[in-house]
Amino acid sequence: MKQIEVVGAVIVNSERQILCALRSAHRSLGGMWEFPGGKIEPGETHQQALVREIQEELGCQITVGQFITECLHGYSTVCVHLYTYYATISSGSPSPREHEKLEWNPVMRLGTLHWAPADLPTVQMVIQDLSGTD
Repeated sequence: MKQIEVVGAVIVNSERQILCALRSAHRSLGGMWEFPGGKIEPGETHQQALVREIQEELGCQITVGQFITECLHGYSTVCVHLYTYYATISSGSPSPREHEKLEWNPVMRLGTLHWAPADLPTVQMVIQDLSGTD
């Protein structure tokens, strides 16, 4: 099975809300939520890939922060190796270029969304990291 290396950004705003992205219905895993990001290109660091992918997908600039976790998840046609990082927006405003919609959610709402399976370990870590720290 083909394996792809991808990165995801858990973007946190000043109100400690998390940016969640809804996958478009016509794409694989359509209607599921994910953290924005994408494939790591040859020669890129995880941080460089995240900055590039967020610019392409959301049209804004981010500052990449602390590593959260990694997850290896096998789907029917591909195995995804996902690395996630906290991030903040450094300039611009995110808009859904590739997603059906974007939503800022409080940490406690994350567990109620229908997430893509590879993102679930990150969801659990973020809830653990950020719950009760307001």
